[in-house]
Amino acid sequence: MLTKIVAPYKGLSKEVWFLALTTLINRAGAMVIPFLSLYLNKYLDYSLSQIGWIMTFYGFGSVVGVYFGGKLTDKIGYYKVMYSSLILTGIAFIGLQFVTTFTSLGIGIFILSMVADAFRPAIWVALADYSSEENRTRSVTLIRLAINLGFSMGPAIGGFIIAHISYQGLFWVDGITCLLASVIILKYLSQKVSSPSKKNKEQKIKLSPYKDKQYMIFWFAMFLVGFTFMQYFSTVPLFYSQNMQMTEQQIGLLLATNGLIIFLLEMPVVHNLEKSKINGLRIVIIGVFLIAVSFFILNISNWIGIAIIGILFMTFGEILGFPFSNSYALDRAKKGNPGEYMAMYSMSFSFAHILGPNMGMHISEKYGFSMTFYLMGTLLLISCLLLFWLKRKVLAEV
Repeated sequence: MLTKIVAPYKGLSKEVWFLALTTLINRAGAMVIPFLSLYLNKYLDYSLSQIGWIMTFYGFGSVVGVYFGGKLTDKIGYYKVMYSSLILTGIAFIGLQFVTTFTSLGIGIFILSMVADAFRPAIWVALADYSSEENRTRSVTLIRLAINLGFSMGPAIGGFIIAHISYQGLFWVDGITCLLASVIILKYLSQKVSSPSKKNKEQKIKLSPYKDKQYMIFWFAMFLVGFTFMQYFSTVPLFYSQNMQMTEQQIGLLLATNGLIIFLLEMPVVHNLEKSKINGLRIVIIGVFLIAVSFFILNISNWIGIAIIGILFMTFGEILGFPFSNSYALDRAKKGNPGEYMAMYSMSFSFAHILGPNMGMHISEKYGFSMTFYLMGTLLLISCLLLFWLKRKVLAEV
């Protein structure tokens, strides 16, 4: 029994484990983001449309951060980008609690997301460097486990802090954990490739991600996934609060359930799917379909049990969809500068940050949450169709 539990984790490098530890500490402290819309609405008294615009600033900052994070990763290396991003993010989180006007919040959140999301392409390039082709999907999954374990701890702790201390406590914990994560990178990790810019000059770049037609189809499908997935951090918590009468602590525990299930099941599931040799894109399609179902389910009733069923569908959709989409992006990145490719992949979610929460808030305010959830489910079904077309193209190349 113990051998079966341990087997999926065997063969991963120590650098991947330290990268996962860094991610765990960082994500465990990321308790501001799931509660940001509630903080702006209940504590600062902003309307849904105003919250949507503030969240759009978060998305713009994310796009800028991911773009330049990818460029810097190819130029100076993932190591410097990772620890610099974490240090600046820690400072930004601590400072954000002191701004309350609409303009200053927009600027502050733009800066926060810009420095925070420069980390994203760097970590995926580091992961490609620290892993082998044989264990790449499992290495991706381990990082995702760290992210989701952190998210399962973060909202639960965040809900407790809000209930018993204040919203300001979230900003302090987020900032301190980012600084702690940067210390671990400085102490235990290093850049394997000493001169990435020199290496890139020696290699002929075969293709830009912007000219890779199949990758662009994949990118748009992932954008639709990200656009809809953002609702779980913007409109969905407000739906839980307003329509299901759930408290912040209950919402935190529900979101924590998502992270805990992923922590327990994702690695064994991915390990077995890898051994089965099922096409990765087929698995992604099934995962995206399950996330679509999670939105349609929310329109059945305002019973709290529906929220639990919905989060379960979303969770298993994540387990199937996200690791294999990451793995596809990493494999496709061999066609050019990996930092640029992975920045492009991350930007699908960054653009989703710009449009997703804003449109979700405006649609919910004007037409109700029900219309929002029907729209999100439909967009995910379109993503499934695009991925199905892409799978056929990929198989035709083999």
